[in-house]
Amino acid sequence: MIIVGVDEVGRGCLVGNVVAGAVILPNDFDLPGLTDSKKLSEKKREVLYALITNQCQWAVGEASAIEIDKINILQATMLAMRRAVERLNIKYDQVLVDGNCCPDLDNCRTIIKGDLTEPVISAASIIAKVTRDRQMVELDKLYPMYGFAKHKGYGTKVHIEALIKFSAINEHRYSFTPVKNLFL
Repeated sequence: MIIVGVDEVGRGCLVGNVVAGAVILPNDFDLPGLTDSKKLSEKKREVLYALITNQCQWAVGEASAIEIDKINILQATMLAMRRAVERLNIKYDQVLVDGNCCPDLDNCRTIIKGDLTEPVISAASIIAKVTRDRQMVELDKLYPMYGFAKHKGYGTKVHIEALIKFSAINEHRYSFTPVKNLFL
């Protein structure tokens, strides 16, 4: 039975893409330490990411800040998840999604806190988190005044203060209140 685990990262951020990971674990795959990516140190996530990407089938799907502003964050998240699963380009038996909402995919089931209980979802969580964090580090190189490498795009005090001082960049989500309020 081919089971795809799916999770996303970046729904609550003010900048950048929402990123979804999709993973299929081999039948004999056993990786101690798999859990919700947010509960792992950056170093541990990177180690697990390398193991998952070397031993599993995986893909990433994204929706851009422009898409988020156009269709809303929930729909953009579903789009990113669907893109991730479709990029696997494999016939699967079931998709397990962390949370309470499935993208438009056959045989999809949600599991609240699935990233804590289902290794295949935990693996997808790690793929998504490392991918998005790396994007934020790259964005930080272009716009170091915002501190993206540290806060990863979330609405921290430092990020809000930088928004006020420097305004928003194209990668910001203009439909999100802290960004939108700059232009009222």
